[in-house]
Amino acid sequence: MGERALKVGELARRTGLTVRTLHHYEAVGLLQPTLRTEAGHRLYTTADMARLQQVLSLRQLGFSLEEVHDCLNRRGAPPLEVIRLHVHRLRTQIDMQRELVERLEGLARHLAAAEEISADELLRTIEVMKMTESYYTPEQMEYLQRRREEVGEERMQQAPADWERLTADVRAEMEAGTDPTDPKAQALARRWQGLIDEFTGGDPGIADSLRRMWQERGDQIAAQHGMGYDPRLFEFMGKALEALKASG
Repeated sequence: MGERALKVGELARRTGLTVRTLHHYEAVGLLQPTLRTEAGHRLYTTADMARLQQVLSLRQLGFSLEEVHDCLNRRGAPPLEVIRLHVHRLRTQIDMQRELVERLEGLARHLAAAEEISADELLRTIEVMKMTESYYTPEQMEYLQRRREEVGEERMQQAPADWERLTADVRAEMEAGTDPTDPKAQALARRWQGLIDEFTGGDPGIADSLRRMWQERGDQIAAQHGMGYDPRLFEFMGKALEALKASG
């Protein structure tokens, strides 16, 4: 490939990025243009474009800007390694999409055979699927799939009943006016945290994504699964979990 240099506007146009993004990458030390014109305008060489490709690959892998900076500047990840990581991630995503297609096709067949299930319910199912993707990174989605396989389908089928019993117990204590720091509430908090840890593997990032999803979309998720949703219950349990964490 012959050496050439592009001004920032042309690089933005050719890559689909914005000039503002390229300026930001420069400001945080991810992409410094190698050359400048006599007037001081940025010029990006082929080497700079290769660097940009690595930045974008790592971003698509779910790395934060700080992690990309660390990977490229301190650890000096070889370009070939970054490309291989990206290829692996894309293949994993393709496999996940194929599985999603199979599940949707199965759901469609079920809906076709059960007249009482409406198209609206199918659309809500798809909405929840996409909503979940918006809260979890591709890495977290892959990890959760592996975790499901480790836990086993039988245990996964049992989990909703466990959550239903726990939710009923929490609601009873909440309506009885039990303080979240009370030993009875703390025992429920330990059960709650135990169930979360069982299915997230104790990953704090996934647990945080789960918490945010329920806080922001709890009513939609509950409606999709035929569950009642009471934000007061989650507020009560949130205080109990905070007290549990504070107690060590």
